[in-house]
Amino acid sequence: MSAERYWEIDLVRGIAVVTMIIFHSAFDLSFLGVLPLNVSSGFLRMLAYLTASTFIFIVGVSFTISYARAAPQLTRRDLALKYIRRGLKIFSLGLVITVITRVLVPSVYIVFGILHFIGISILLAPLFVRFGARNLILGIACIIAGYITNAVPGPWLLLWLGVHPASFASLDYVPLLPWFGLVLIGMTCGFFFYPDGQRRFSIRAAEPVYARPFSILGRHSLLIYFLHQPLLILVIAVLAPGAVSGSLW
Repeated sequence: MSAERYWEIDLVRGIAVVTMIIFHSAFDLSFLGVLPLNVSSGFLRMLAYLTASTFIFIVGVSFTISYARAAPQLTRRDLALKYIRRGLKIFSLGLVITVITRVLVPSVYIVFGILHFIGISILLAPLFVRFGARNLILGIACIIAGYITNAVPGPWLLLWLGVHPASFASLDYVPLLPWFGLVLIGMTCGFFFYPDGQRRFSIRAAEPVYARPFSILGRHSLLIYFLHQPLLILVIAVLAPGAVSGSLW
């Protein structure tokens, strides 16, 4: 029997999937020169940050639920291997994105994007789960440290941490600082609201009808992440073929 899923988590993740598709649609139209949309500031930039923040926060909440359920059933070794495998799998998917973007858009290819980040976060999270509510303080500290490190230019080798050369540019950049702070804050919320992997607050148990479409998207967010960009570009290529061929080749 599969572990119980909580519809409210899938709902929030599903809403983030929708906002991700909206932002990436606008970004692609701007990047390919189809529409003069400003994705670097204003509403669309805030939408991008909100979307990424939601996904990353849910990573922390979901991890605490998963870990709490797995810990009593697995040996320490098997528990460690579970998250090492999961983290490396997602990080490897990030490397696939790196290769694809390196070929298609070499000037702004993705070196350490959200999948790289989530993979590393899953590898690190087991080291922090024992801190419980104290992860809130650690999370805030990570966010503050991120604002400092991101303002300091440095070598490529520290890209993953949040230090990068002044000339660095990428389509997607999600370094550990400050973003791991949101994972830790999500883990704190998981500690309070889903202790032992069980929901401990009052909410209807049955999934409401309005939530189902979003929950379906939320349950398949990784697959959608991989498929939505090629599909968006395909649609744009059909509607404006010259823009796509001229920008990517």
